[in-house]
Amino acid sequence: MERKVLIGNPVSAGIAMAEAYLYEPLVITVEEGYFEAGKETEYINAFHDALFRTKSELQQLFEKLALEDVEKAKIFAAHSELLEDEEILDEIQMAIEDDCMYPDAAIEKVFTEFASILAGVADPLIAGRAADLIDVKGRLLRVYQGKEEKNLSCLNKDVIVIAHDLLPSDTATLDRAHVKGIITEIGGSNSHSAILARSYQIPAILGVGNVMKEIPDGVMLVMDALTGELILAPTAEELAVAERKQDAFLQKRKEEETYLDRPCMMADGTEIQIGINVGSTDFDVTKSSFDFVGLFRTEFLYMENTALPGEEEQFEAYKKVLENAKGNPVTLRTLDIGGDKTLPYMELPKEDNPFLGKRALRLCLSEPDIFLTQLRAALRASAFGPLQIMFPMVGSMEDIHHAKGYVRQAMEELDAAGIAYDKNIKIGIMIEIPSIGLIADMAAEEVDFASIGSNDLTQYLSATDRMNPDTTSYYQNYSPAMVRFLGNIFSAFDVAGKPISVCGEMAGNPSAAVLLAGLGAKKLSMSAANIAGVKAALSRVTLDEAKELAERCKCVRTEEDVRKLMDI
Repeated sequence: MERKVLIGNPVSAGIAMAEAYLYEPLVITVEEGYFEAGKETEYINAFHDALFRTKSELQQLFEKLALEDVEKAKIFAAHSELLEDEEILDEIQMAIEDDCMYPDAAIEKVFTEFASILAGVADPLIAGRAADLIDVKGRLLRVYQGKEEKNLSCLNKDVIVIAHDLLPSDTATLDRAHVKGIITEIGGSNSHSAILARSYQIPAILGVGNVMKEIPDGVMLVMDALTGELILAPTAEELAVAERKQDAFLQKRKEEETYLDRPCMMADGTEIQIGINVGSTDFDVTKSSFDFVGLFRTEFLYMENTALPGEEEQFEAYKKVLENAKGNPVTLRTLDIGGDKTLPYMELPKEDNPFLGKRALRLCLSEPDIFLTQLRAALRASAFGPLQIMFPMVGSMEDIHHAKGYVRQAMEELDAAGIAYDKNIKIGIMIEIPSIGLIADMAAEEVDFASIGSNDLTQYLSATDRMNPDTTSYYQNYSPAMVRFLGNIFSAFDVAGKPISVCGEMAGNPSAAVLLAGLGAKKLSMSAANIAGVKAALSRVTLDEAKELAERCKCVRTEEDVRKLMDI
């Protein structure tokens, strides 16, 4: 085998050296077919029998994984819930009873339709849940057809797994003692594979095109999930270099982990508040490791339901988040959906350019009943802990005025009903549309706080679809324009004496965190997995040093120049 170098997207940092293990999961084939009328009861019973056995299998997996990691075990609890989804089950049962469709064909049809709806959503966290539906579909079909399971749970030597993609159950049950790295042809930084790889601290490089054909089974590999480089049949010298780099990386990680439960403090004693971003009611992060929940995404309540969630359901969910935050403040982002974020039970407009369409706050302002239901639930929850409300996709002062008007209306309705809430609740906005960033001084006069969504702000500032792989080079988080723009926004809120945080991908990047602190950020919110690295990076520099870096980054001419200064 000749030496070869491939490049992909590093989504879970680390270095690995091991043999390639080509993993191809069991392929379930289903042909659309119909049975003779009169056998409906027989096939309905067969379907329910497979459903029961699949639930039992998932329960066993949950119990086994819960002994190691309760949070990861919840993946299988969620899969069990999908097998109890009334709309999905009704659709399958109708296909069998009314259309005389064989159960496996009905399962294939219905699950695929629901998965395609989720896959079309712009938010990668929600779109990633399509993988759960595909995973559950495959398991249910395998059980119905009586085939043996094939997975990565028991390996006899150290390997780097090569796959087209990994399903949530593949990643959650893999043999962590022997899987040293993960490489797939598809997937992004927010996919299940990426999220679980990071939580397990397994190096992962995703998006390596045609990798299943490029890499033979058993060949020796070196993967550098810091740079995204993958070396096939490395030389002895390259293996030695990789070993030294791995030792240095592991030592650095060990040192960083000592910062996890410390306050985030720069070298001169300047404190930076650290928040976490959450997308469900179930999260378990040590209270001492974070200061606030900077972004609670409420979309999951709508995406995982078969109907609009009611006020009571939302109230209970928001109250639970406050309980899990253990007294730390929670920033609840109102419904961020619409455009290509479709709901199966709600007719939304079909738009040529959904990123610029009727979504998030724009949709809520056009659907007062939906908006007021959520606001009442959020206000009610505020009586049980430090909750604040934040509006996404704000583009103008009119947006702020209209949204605050609905908050006042929701308050009046609760007052009339004698229901308690925090009458001094703080109201804020997401800054992700350049137009509101350009008048940040005016916005700061109208709101109590703001948070910069760096992902969408970069997208709109650079006029680049961040989901389009053909325009990746134009999506520049660290362009001089972005650096200057961020500095101006921080300055406007600082002058107004109002807090502002960053909750996009930039906040969780250690090098970017230093730059953001230099630009004026005092609050950063991120994935829990990034906290230790960010705290460690900030502890190594003084605020003056960070400010000097920021000024130098403002004066260079290209993103490449900024990256060099940031050493990324």
